[in-house]
Amino acid sequence: MNRLQEKYNKEIVPSLREKYNYKNIMEAPKLDKIVVNMGVGDATGNSKFLEAAVNDLKIITGQKPVVTKAKKAIAGFKVRAGQAIGCKVTLRGEAMYNFLDKLISITLPRVRDFRGISPKSFDGRGNYTLGLTEQLIFSEIDYDNVVKVRGMDIVFVTTAKTNAEALDLLKGFGMPFKK
Repeated sequence: MNRLQEKYNKEIVPSLREKYNYKNIMEAPKLDKIVVNMGVGDATGNSKFLEAAVNDLKIITGQKPVVTKAKKAIAGFKVRAGQAIGCKVTLRGEAMYNFLDKLISITLPRVRDFRGISPKSFDGRGNYTLGLTEQLIFSEIDYDNVVKVRGMDIVFVTTAKTNAEALDLLKGFGMPFKK
């Protein structure tokens, strides 16, 4: 069992039950999945960019990414329907907790001038989205092998009903939110 899973069961659930008066343990919100998404707009001109992004995402998450395709054509961006324009990984269970642990304890503290992440990026249903500007902050990525610096979105999907519950859940895991 992962360190964060133990922390969730022993510390986070009891504190959430006390704060929100849950009668049943199953009412306490939990982290459902983490989706890591990388958009590769330049893949329209050169497929090597997409291969590089898929490889980077595989190294970061330890799981094979799914290539995402455009749903409809957008002439202004020179995108045709069905064209590969990004990649994503959905992490659940043990892999999810390992990635979260690595993100909180190793990756985010490496960001230069880091003052915490914004507590305003919740969607109203208890899900949190974190945008990163470059993949180089992950220690697994070798700077010399990077084809192009690109950002990514990390979405934390929870079973929380409100943003406040989800914020308390993620704070319990140790997410460094701004004060």
